[in-house]
Amino acid sequence: MGGKPQMIYMDHAATTPVLPEVGARAAEFWYQQFGNPSSVHRLGRRARSAVEGARRQTASLIGAEPEEIIFTSGGTEANNLAVLGAARAQAEQGRHIVTSAVEHPSVLEACAALEQEGFRVTYVPVDQWGMVDPAAVLAAMTDETILVSIMLANNEVGTVQPVAAIALALRAAGRPVVFHTDAVQAAGQVPLNVEDLGVDLLTLSGHKLYAPKGVGALYIRRGIRRKLQPLLYGGGQEGRMRPGSENVAGIVAMGEAAALAAAEGPALARRLAGLRDRLAAGLQAAVPGVTLNGHPTERLPNNVHISIDGVDSETLLIHLDMAGVAASSGSACTAGAVEPSHVLQAMGRSREQARQVLRLTLGRTNDENDVDEAVRRIAAAVEQIREGGRHRDG
Repeated sequence: MGGKPQMIYMDHAATTPVLPEVGARAAEFWYQQFGNPSSVHRLGRRARSAVEGARRQTASLIGAEPEEIIFTSGGTEANNLAVLGAARAQAEQGRHIVTSAVEHPSVLEACAALEQEGFRVTYVPVDQWGMVDPAAVLAAMTDETILVSIMLANNEVGTVQPVAAIALALRAAGRPVVFHTDAVQAAGQVPLNVEDLGVDLLTLSGHKLYAPKGVGALYIRRGIRRKLQPLLYGGGQEGRMRPGSENVAGIVAMGEAAALAAAEGPALARRLAGLRDRLAAGLQAAVPGVTLNGHPTERLPNNVHISIDGVDSETLLIHLDMAGVAASSGSACTAGAVEPSHVLQAMGRSREQARQVLRLTLGRTNDENDVDEAVRRIAAAVEQIREGGRHRDG
């Protein structure tokens, strides 16, 4: 009796499975050490100690100091705090923001909200690879500019942006603006050091690091907090930047995941880059009409984003789900949206081309067998879709 094929999970950019040791750490603080970190009794003190330990682990992943890390409910909240908070706190100094056309929706929609408040936003274009030119960022600056937000790695096509070069250009030009980068997709994939990057604010998300959903972090460079207005009010937690009782279990899990990423990330990235190249080459050989999207070399080690001529993304994803391949067409945060990818359109693709894409993102559990079997199943699904199209046309 044939059952459903075993699932090959290649959607790690959407979310990662929780690692057993990370889940065990969370469970300890769900069930045994359940105290509130603000309480003075021993359960509260243990929770506080665990939160501060996780803060040190998270800071270590990006070369920051523990006091420069605040915990949030995830990457979206951290991005909103960075963008909305920095703009509103500095409104008297200026009301102009520079970002890119390919940012995550949590940055783009925060910018759109600021436009409703009277701020002006310049959306810097990208090239055919989805890359931002540092010179274009510099050219967009005005005397009113108070914030620049450029993601470190694109969540759809995997292009790694020249954030350090942008920071260097801003400093060389004497532009004292707050510089934020969304590093949600980059963390655990590429080396991260806030001093090397030259950023003031940096966003992380736990569930892209093999921790549970519902926890994230924002790095705030020392001396920058006065240029950041909180989104929430009501308590003294997280230096009053993010009040509310902490998600202790999520925070300690994120700390554990960050420690694992710091220790194992470089070796994992090398292994995934090999699998990525094998997957891309296999698809280009097995499926006619495949084009690799994103920068050919400056890209995440786990990301393969392709266009497939004449094959609608939604139809393909349904076929792949039935065939046991978990993939996506782009950002999980825009899944179900009628509009085609804003990232692909910013890269110069037509609306039709932006609807004919597939994103495959690899992770810890994937191996060469997964890659080869995924290529086989994807090729079969594409052939089935195209054959059906030929029958309809005939």
